[in-house]
Amino acid sequence: MNADSQDLGTDRQPDALAAAILLAIDPVGLGGAVLRCAHGPDREAWLAHFRRLLPPATPQRRMPSGAGEAALLGGLDFAASLQVGRPVLQQGLLAQADGGVITLAMAERLPRASAALIAASLDTQEVLIERDGLGRRLPARFGLLAMDEGVDDDEQVPASLRERLAFRVDEASLRGLDSLGLEAESVEQARARLPQVRVSEAMVQALCEAAQALGVDSLRGSLLALRSARASAAWDGREEVDAEDAALAARLVLAHRATRLPAPAPEQEAKPEPAEAPEAPDSQPPAEAQPPADPPPADAGSDTNQNNDQDQEADASVQDLGERLVEAAQAAIPAGLLALIAQGAAARTQGAGGGRSGALRQGLHRGRPVGARRGEPRGGARLHLLDTLRAAAPWQRLRAAAAGDPPAGDRRRIHVRREDFHVARFKQRTTTTTVFVVDASGSSALHRLAEAKGAVELLLADCYVRRDRVAVLGFRGQKADLLLAPTRSLVRAKRSLAGLPGGGGTPLASALDATRGLVESLRRAGDTPVVVLLTDGRANIARDGSPGRQRANEDALASAAALRALGTSSLLLDTSPQPQASAQALAQRLGAAYLPLPYADAKAMSGVVRLASGLR
Repeated sequence: MNADSQDLGTDRQPDALAAAILLAIDPVGLGGAVLRCAHGPDREAWLAHFRRLLPPATPQRRMPSGAGEAALLGGLDFAASLQVGRPVLQQGLLAQADGGVITLAMAERLPRASAALIAASLDTQEVLIERDGLGRRLPARFGLLAMDEGVDDDEQVPASLRERLAFRVDEASLRGLDSLGLEAESVEQARARLPQVRVSEAMVQALCEAAQALGVDSLRGSLLALRSARASAAWDGREEVDAEDAALAARLVLAHRATRLPAPAPEQEAKPEPAEAPEAPDSQPPAEAQPPADPPPADAGSDTNQNNDQDQEADASVQDLGERLVEAAQAAIPAGLLALIAQGAAARTQGAGGGRSGALRQGLHRGRPVGARRGEPRGGARLHLLDTLRAAAPWQRLRAAAAGDPPAGDRRRIHVRREDFHVARFKQRTTTTTVFVVDASGSSALHRLAEAKGAVELLLADCYVRRDRVAVLGFRGQKADLLLAPTRSLVRAKRSLAGLPGGGGTPLASALDATRGLVESLRRAGDTPVVVLLTDGRANIARDGSPGRQRANEDALASAAALRALGTSSLLLDTSPQPQASAQALAQRLGAAYLPLPYADAKAMSGVVRLASGLR
């Protein structure tokens, strides 16, 4: 065993170092790593360690988060094509990094289309170019370092990339790595030894069982864990994977992919005592009088028993190894994440894309550029000059000949036709406005209002980063009032909520109608609304202001159906002491997520609202 590998896996710091070592040994097979931390000396120290372990001639490329299809895959070099009069291929960034490593900055902002192109290259290890009259296949075998600098759970690397990258390195595991040193020669030897490393069937079965116990549904997790174990064995100078290699792979690869806690081992049931044999009837001879059956041959019986014992020992060994791998992965999961997994909330991050909350809208006028499409620059659309020239370049020789132009060296004009025009496309993320609809009726109204105020303040504290807005509607007596217009001002929010009285009836239908009007106005302004309704669902004031529980409930359900037709994400927080059937029925008619919160606090409501924004 190498001196550098003796300390690997003893705590979270060596796990980050082990990830750098294993990734340097097999960057293509392991896919890469996600570095979930902000830019700083700790991250730079980890990157410096990793780069020092790579061979000197390894290609290393940096990719901006806004790289589009042309930059990633390559295509037509229109300047060279115009000069020589024939299509000339220009390699993209993925093909240029063949055999090396790509560093992706601000990976949480990577567009999904670009993430899909990178994921396809990671799977096939090649780049397929079929555009601008070109058809080529270029090798693209690389490892990816995705720099995730997101500040919230909804700002993460796209799931299509996270699934294909073996490791995840967080900020806590990077502290103190600047004092550690490694030998690049040992990594080079391990890289040469890697093809000879073998893995037993029992080890493969144990890794798959550990992945299943942790809720890792994708087979890529098990495959990446297997490759990580092989790289660990090669680093230790062995040609076969052992239990320590598998445990390290479980911690590094399976732990951060876990979506549930392992099921507890079932208790062994006591074997029932054998029942006494019934007495033989008088008509039959006693058991002793019957001739005994011929015993099986001694050799056959011993061989069968021996094989059964060996099979049972092998199964027990595989089960014990699988349990050890699950324990190793579970020990690497932070305690806070274990609590989220136990509550079933960790699954929300599996499908969340990068970027902050708010709906994405595409257009031709404003926003972030996201490529171009064929079309004419009319109605305010902007001409995309580069793609227009790229579309016209392959046809210059034919068009010049048809127009009677001089040879290529004497040409001074470019022939551009109507079908070559491309217009720029833009994408912008709208502002999210969270609308709190607060039930201020009843004796416990003051308690619920205090929780709503705390939730609004917590959300407003995040608005400086997320650029969200908050509005508050209160309803009591016979009407609903807009207490707080959409705002980011924490001072205005506190002033508007401070003077809200409590008590009176529950005009739930009027509150839902007022919410629908506010949602429609927000949509017309280009915002993305999220509705959070705090109520027990027991309406007693109808839409026209008359009392009566039956008619009030009918009006409330009708108003909920009208609000649902707008397609707005919504949550209903049941604030009654016990979950109410009326609140559940209202949530179902509203199409809202239902959450009983008898003792809801501000922090819990703030977290649920952010969950709804991420799932939209």
